[in-house]
Amino acid sequence: MRDKILSTAADMFLTYGFKSVTMDDIAETLGISKKTIYTHFSTKNKLVAATGFHVLDNISCGIDSIREKKQNPIKENYDIKHFVVQHLKGEKTSPHYQLQKYYPKAYESLKGKQFELLQNCMIDNLNRGIEDGYYRKDIPLDFISRIHFVGMMGIKDTDLFPIEEYDHPRLMEYFLEYHLRAICTTKGIKILEELITSHEK
Repeated sequence: MRDKILSTAADMFLTYGFKSVTMDDIAETLGISKKTIYTHFSTKNKLVAATGFHVLDNISCGIDSIREKKQNPIKENYDIKHFVVQHLKGEKTSPHYQLQKYYPKAYESLKGKQFELLQNCMIDNLNRGIEDGYYRKDIPLDFISRIHFVGMMGIKDTDLFPIEEYDHPRLMEYFLEYHLRAICTTKGIKILEELITSHEK
């Protein structure tokens, strides 16, 4: 039952927002009593935190499956972006903003785990890109991986990028191109532009 609650809560939180969805809403959707949810999660704060880690674990597994293919590192970036956008439903309700504003402790805890996940993924991608000649040899790996994380978090800021004006999947597209153009060699730029063209069709 715990996993079923987590899966349902995750789907509802990402669709309607962490603040908007109540324990009653989740119980009604599952066809169970609210008391049953409280048996597994004593407060909504604990459910929110557990749900956040549940979503992050699922995303981590998906990213690992993509990385196992050991494909072109530029293509890998696009596949990961596409997977994350699908998994987070485009974040139309700004769950990231709601999590940060209304559940700051859960947000900070998840942010640390997310950084760890993306840092390892990015360093591996950068190293392979350099070895294969797609990325410049002189790039500072630690700085690039960290500034990439800052950028990914930054485009989720709805004060800077209001959801009424900016489509999140498109922002991710812009940011990924911005990131790759900064580090690619001429060989890498060629692959990047081919991918951009294929995505526009």
